[in-house]
Amino acid sequence: METYTNKESMAYEKAAKRVKEIKGFYGNLTSYCLVIPFLIVLNVITSPGHLWFFWPMLGWGIGLAAHGINTFGIGKDWEEKKIKQLMEEERKNAKSI
Repeated sequence: METYTNKESMAYEKAAKRVKEIKGFYGNLTSYCLVIPFLIVLNVITSPGHLWFFWPMLGWGIGLAAHGINTFGIGKDWEEKKIKQLMEEERKNAKSI
């Protein structure tokens, strides 16, 4: 069995957490892509004069967009990533002087 240093262990846990977040988003996206067409068909068959499927599509779509932004865009890790980026730029500038 391999032994990990504390830093490697923390990096592994962070990566595992990130994979779990991405997996959760894709699960949500898959559900959306399967359920919404079903609701559209159900709506058109049962009450074609009243199109109600827009409401769950809109609500869930907004939630899905927020989940995507949180997972891939500006989320909890944004500040930490920005700090690391700025620190790396500062190190590069200090070396070039």
